[in-house]
Amino acid sequence: MPCPQPPRAATGARPRTGGGLRVCVPLRLVVGAQYGDAALSVYIKIAALGIRPEGCRARVATLAEYLSLSKSAVERALTQLTTAGSDGIAEVTTERKTSRDGEGESALRTVRKVNTDAELFVWLPARAATSLPPRQLRLYAVISYAQIRRMPLTLAELRAVVRHQYGDSAGQPLGERQVKRLLADLEATGWITIHHRQGPRGRHAYEAHLRPLHPVLDDTAEDPTAPPAPAAPATATPDIHDGSAPRTADGSPCRDDHRTDRLGRNDELGGLIRRRRDSGSYRAATSDEKRSSKAAGPYRGPGLQLSPRVWQVLEPVHPELPSIAPYVLRRIGQEIGRQLSAGVGMERLTTRLTTRYSRLTAAGPATERARRGEVGRWILGAGLPRHGCRLDSCEDGTTWATGDRCALCANIAATEQALAAAAAEEARAQQPVVAEPPPDPPAPLRPPVTWLRWPPPSPDLGPEPTQDEREQARQAATDETVRQALAELGAPAAIRLYGRARVLPHLTDPEHDGGTPA
Repeated sequence: MPCPQPPRAATGARPRTGGGLRVCVPLRLVVGAQYGDAALSVYIKIAALGIRPEGCRARVATLAEYLSLSKSAVERALTQLTTAGSDGIAEVTTERKTSRDGEGESALRTVRKVNTDAELFVWLPARAATSLPPRQLRLYAVISYAQIRRMPLTLAELRAVVRHQYGDSAGQPLGERQVKRLLADLEATGWITIHHRQGPRGRHAYEAHLRPLHPVLDDTAEDPTAPPAPAAPATATPDIHDGSAPRTADGSPCRDDHRTDRLGRNDELGGLIRRRRDSGSYRAATSDEKRSSKAAGPYRGPGLQLSPRVWQVLEPVHPELPSIAPYVLRRIGQEIGRQLSAGVGMERLTTRLTTRYSRLTAAGPATERARRGEVGRWILGAGLPRHGCRLDSCEDGTTWATGDRCALCANIAATEQALAAAAAEEARAQQPVVAEPPPDPPAPLRPPVTWLRWPPPSPDLGPEPTQDEREQARQAATDETVRQALAELGAPAAIRLYGRARVLPHLTDPEHDGGTPA
């Protein structure tokens, strides 16, 4: 028996009747990580507007107003859609238009024609893009495709579709808690129905509808007159869909809010874009037009309730609790609950807080600090944290169970002291050594020399010899003749005749010292 051919990828993915205008969307745009959440909404709106005879000639501001997004979010989505990927396919093509007088007009944007025989796709209602946020729209598209193909969905498969868009976790799947909240909000809009534990193997069964089960806010409906009051959170901790702080890169929403925006603004389409108040013409605004942080009114959230365990731990600071803000007091309760859940006893926390608060009160009046709001921050930053080594039993350098000094803290202190001593010794060793100058060497012993002063000329010495006579006498002189001249003529005449260099050695001779004139 021949094996039947497997069905094509597009089998069963044909649009059904009813539900309004629907758009054929490539599945790669729904599940591809290279496309942001807003890219799917922008694609559906461009495809829906492109059905008109003139095509999609809407400006970026117009698309942002239709989708209740910011202009920057729409521009990033258009960049992703018009950029060809690794396969060379761009989902949207932009064609610039210019009027006959040379002025620019809004561009003509067209979507790529989907090849239903060779690629996967899904039909989505056009009004879903204007009534659902981009992230919920992505989940709705995945559920619609799985419903047509009769594929059961798991929470892990839905997590792989919605990802973080900003921050260090960009591109990573959301947590299970955030996905459950998104599915619950999507079910509340009426676009899907979750049949709990009615799927195969006890899974949830998801049913997507062509139209919501109750009226929703879209591009044709009016603003609701009385929006429902938000439900109180089930827990004290914040629960954000992205699992992180709200993003601020998109700026202000493009939809005009007449309850908060100032009157007298330009009613044209471009005037709906709200700009920053500290730029442009808004710098000249009067003080009456400036917004005040007090306009929001007092805190109207759920009342603060401390558990008996938290109240008992905070016994040392009971007089200061009325002066602490509710938000700070909530954080204090959460920190105490976290430490109690980690195994830290109530007695230990109370003792720690009592000891440190006594030091705070000794430093000055606590009532003045409480009036300035410092006691609550002090409890969070200095009163409750544990001080000591990495051992959980260590409390300020003391073992909590025995009261003895922590051995690890003592070892650390000894090690640090030894390292400090070694560093000081090394610093002293590296200092330059100043060498003392060597003592002066003793003066060498010299033989005594009899220095004779040059005798003044005397008239009784006879005529002065000439230079030639001196040269001849000096060349022919011997030691005997020099001694004879010294004996007969005396030292001055002998020096004048033979020179000091020839006569002085004979003058220092002890044999002639007695006859040498002083």
